[in-house]
Amino acid sequence: MLERKIMIINKLGLHARAATKFSNTARKYASEIKVTLGTKTIDGKSIISLMLLAAAKGSEINLQADGTDEHEAVEDITQLVNNKFGEGE
Repeated sequence: MLERKIMIINKLGLHARAATKFSNTARKYASEIKVTLGTKTIDGKSIISLMLLAAAKGSEINLQADGTDEHEAVEDITQLVNNKFGEGE
């Protein structure tokens, strides 16, 4: 299992569009993807769960991937978040 802490830096946090991009990226991988914020841990492949996590700008999430392609999954998702989900803000 691979873990990484990632700061949500886009203006609107994990809103619907960002959650969709996160989920779609996570679903490309066979690995199990989990996201933790505070005491909540959710399935990173679920758009609804990501939105319910309510990770606002400045939130630090813990990304966990477990499986054969965990390294690629963590790198891809980290890059997506660090690029502000392609929103530019």
